[in-house]
Amino acid sequence: QVQLLESGGGLVQAGGSLRLSCAASARTFSSYGLGWFRQAPGKEREFVAGISWIGGSTDYADSVKGRFTISRDNAKNTAYLQMNSLKPEDTAVYYCAASRRVVTTRNPNLYNYWGQGTQVTVSS
Repeated sequence: QVQLLESGGGLVQAGGSLRLSCAASARTFSSYGLGWFRQAPGKEREFVAGISWIGGSTDYADSVKGRFTISRDNAKNTAYLQMNSLKPEDTAVYYCAASRRVVTTRNPNLYNYWGQGTQVTVSS
């Protein structure tokens, strides 16, 4: 199995940037597709970005395209989410997740492992 731990969240002004990290315990880290999801208070969890095995392809929600970048470093067993031009509506708890699917997916039910989440707060 895979244990995931997010870090890098915090409070930032609108227009600023944050870089989230997701450290994984798995030796076979490169065999998992990775996704970032977020959940705001009173809202459903939503897909943010995904990256395939060994980083061959990426997928982004329309709300973050052009602002967020997902990447992975398999040698470090770590995934990243670079968030630029942050908006107040980006405020949420952000979760990383791992999937055994070879292609990216936006369906949270297809992710096998989840981190505990990290809070991102964007002020006006």
